[in-house]
Amino acid sequence: MTTGVKVLKSVYNPEAMNVGINLGAAAGGSIAQHLHVHIVGRWGGDTNFMVTTANTKILPEALDVSADRIRKAWIAQK
Repeated sequence: MTTGVKVLKSVYNPEAMNVGINLGAAAGGSIAQHLHVHIVGRWGGDTNFMVTTANTKILPEALDVSADRIRKAWIAQK
């Protein structure tokens, strides 16, 4: 998790981070005993909970661009 936080900070410079852990199907895990961690960069005034409240997704850049930026920064952390 530490590497993920460092990478997101270096790529997106968020003001804060939300870190959540899901374990089990009822928590959103597709595999009952699978543990996964969400790390989300946050900024003052950002659009919190848009998917939940308005069925809307805010994407300031294409997902393939985000993935490429994060992969490169992750490799640089090694």
